[in-house]
Amino acid sequence: MPRMKPSVRPNTPLFSSGPCPKRPGWSVDVLSGALLGRSHRARVPLARIQELLERSRALLGLPDEWRLGIVPGSDTGAIEMAMWSLLGPRGVDFLSWDNFGALWAHDGARELRPLDARVLQAPYGHLPDLAQVDPSRDTVFVWNGTTSGVRVPDAEWIATDRAGLTLCDATSAVLAYPMDWTRLDTTTYSWQKALGGEAGFGMLILGPRAAERLESEAPPWPVPRVFRLTTGDGRLNEGIFRGETINTVSMMAVEDTLDALRWIESIGGQAGMIARTRANFEAIESWVAAREWVDFLAEVPETRSRTSVCLSVVDPWFSALETDDQWAVIKRMTALLEAEDAAYDIKTHRAAPPGLRIWCGGTVERGDLEALTPWLDWAWEDARRHGAG
Repeated sequence: MPRMKPSVRPNTPLFSSGPCPKRPGWSVDVLSGALLGRSHRARVPLARIQELLERSRALLGLPDEWRLGIVPGSDTGAIEMAMWSLLGPRGVDFLSWDNFGALWAHDGARELRPLDARVLQAPYGHLPDLAQVDPSRDTVFVWNGTTSGVRVPDAEWIATDRAGLTLCDATSAVLAYPMDWTRLDTTTYSWQKALGGEAGFGMLILGPRAAERLESEAPPWPVPRVFRLTTGDGRLNEGIFRGETINTVSMMAVEDTLDALRWIESIGGQAGMIARTRANFEAIESWVAAREWVDFLAEVPETRSRTSVCLSVVDPWFSALETDDQWAVIKRMTALLEAEDAAYDIKTHRAAPPGLRIWCGGTVERGDLEALTPWLDWAWEDARRHGAG
């Protein structure tokens, strides 16, 4: 007998891994104080931008010597800015185990020339051998593989006496895991992940070793203006880290992000967000443990993402299908869930194996995840019953 359709839906069916859901209770009214139509360089709007930077610094627990600035192009713009501006003087180890790590490796090996680039790669579901990272070289890596659901367990593998710089894409990791900033020379993220903010703007965290590199070593290639972190005389452009953005920032997006930051402060700051993320992941973890048809894409428990949770269908019938047919099953499942307003946008990334991806960051309510899981079972049984056709 077919499984009965669940009667309880999530209050918020928004489980996309980017842009991610707004904080609980959000409404458009929070934007009523946005300084629209004002120059972002005027005194009052600039103060609002600086407030965003100060609250962000405090929530992240950045050391005093670490700089924080807003840059264009979301996390992609931030990590590319860091790569184009900082790499070149040393060889670089690119770590790749998901789509975005592969993109940064591609740009390093193909676009940034001449560059001594080495790629340490692992298939989806696994990490590369972190012991192979050479501390005499620069390292570029994602903390949390958004498209693979695989993360580094911690920062202990990064040498404290390293000669090279670490460049970390942490867009789906900040405010979800404790981060040792002393081991991260440059870190990037965007508002649209853990904060549930609007897309288009990136955040660049620059440690003192990276700042020293910028002023002492010029990259061997031309750097586009939108990526330049130094002034014409080779000095660090400090204005970026005082809120003087390279290009025009949206004051509406600033207001939205400030609302998210204030909410995070109200739930206990970074520790509160980490706790919510862990509890959300545990809701999915308990459900997976009791099911035979689904499992985590990440095979090692200590490396499973708690934010972009990627799931594989492991039922033998599904595993025997061709890849296109597997995608057809996943698309049927997600279409059913969307039609029922139970879950939106939870297919895995197109570069990943066919499966499901559920955002479990701190802006998601655990109760919504607990309401979601019966719908996943229902959609799977429906798709299994109808077959790949």
